[in-house]
Amino acid sequence: MLDVVQDWVEQIRAGQMRAVARALTAIENRAPEAEPLLRALFPYTGGAYLVGVTGAPGTGKSTLVDRLAAHYRRQGLAVGVLAVDPSSPFTGGAILGDRIRMQAQATDDGVFIRSMATRGWLGGLAQATAEAALVLDAAGKQIILVETVGVGQDEIEVARLADCTLLVLVPGLGDDVQNLKAGVMEIADIFVLNKADREGADRLESQLRALLGLAGPRAGWQPPVVRTVAIEDRGTAELAAAIARFREQTDSAGRRQQRRIAYWKQRIVELVERRLRERVERELAAEQLEELARQVAARQLDPYAAADALLARAEAG
Repeated sequence: MLDVVQDWVEQIRAGQMRAVARALTAIENRAPEAEPLLRALFPYTGGAYLVGVTGAPGTGKSTLVDRLAAHYRRQGLAVGVLAVDPSSPFTGGAILGDRIRMQAQATDDGVFIRSMATRGWLGGLAQATAEAALVLDAAGKQIILVETVGVGQDEIEVARLADCTLLVLVPGLGDDVQNLKAGVMEIADIFVLNKADREGADRLESQLRALLGLAGPRAGWQPPVVRTVAIEDRGTAELAAAIARFREQTDSAGRRQQRRIAYWKQRIVELVERRLRERVERELAAEQLEELARQVAARQLDPYAAADALLARAEAG
């Protein structure tokens, strides 16, 4: 398998998009060759800049990502797009709405677009999104745009993964101030007021700036509010300039490296947790788990002791 994986790695590093697509499929399906491939690719990653794009459904995230991709392509940059779509209730696959909306970039060899299904994964991303970003990074993509599914206020996972996080808002979605509560204020590095030609845009921007003024700068950065009308490609250049300023500021202060260290610290723990769970599931027969659960339900055993018993059996196996 090593020779096959090494050939695959060379194809990906050469930018062969069929090889990239096969790699992403293997990662999503958790195929046996996925981990050896990621191990081999990892030394060639770390050069891409990841921009997360989050916000509620209907804010125009996909159109904004499409316009940003086109802007970066005009600058001669290689772009990757990971668009997390809702899962099909029938097949578990992505519904592909984002790829349809980004057809303008689909024929550009310098842009790779992949729709990924959440498959029940919480946080606005698919479980394999981080690994998919590594593949695109190794394939030479300089900018990777990661669009979340847009399910609500809980999708803060993108802020851990991305180097810069955009929160897209539009006027007219109800109580604008309420929409900014529940944690999203803390994850945004840049606020994007899209569909800014709509009524209520001035009021929403005033509310945003007032809230940001109360919160104050974070590590020397005051998140700006950038107005866009993505469907008309208005404000795209200004948004890209804001991203560039944030990148320059965080790089000069060493904050991007600090964020990446914090991300990998948590990611390593998650990998340990997943390996332990897989080992327990592999070593433990279903009837053993059933028996432990029966004892806990009958209050003959507490759940903590049951967990210790599982780990002990896995380690002994």
